[in-house]
Amino acid sequence: MIKALKISAIVLTASLATGCASTSAVDDLQLQIDGLSSKISTASSDAASAQAAASEASRASAEAAARASAAESAANRAAQYAQETNSKLDRMFKKSMMK
Repeated sequence: MIKALKISAIVLTASLATGCASTSAVDDLQLQIDGLSSKISTASSDAASAQAAASEASRASAEAAARASAAESAANRAAQYAQETNSKLDRMFKKSMMK
């Protein structure tokens, strides 16, 4: 009976010590969770900003590609006109030389 009483006292003391440690551990975990929640919120905000910037860059890139394509088309037309003008001048020169 005394042996059971000693064991009960030890178990009671251990459970009280563990209970106090558990409350402190829970408080520490809650602080860590709160800190992580703010970091997650910040990371989510940063990710949203990065996504918006990437979307804007993609739109700007598409716009730049369209402008480059238009410039290439204009350059090709100018080259074609130059070639046609050169051919006309060549024909005119040949006609003038035959007279």
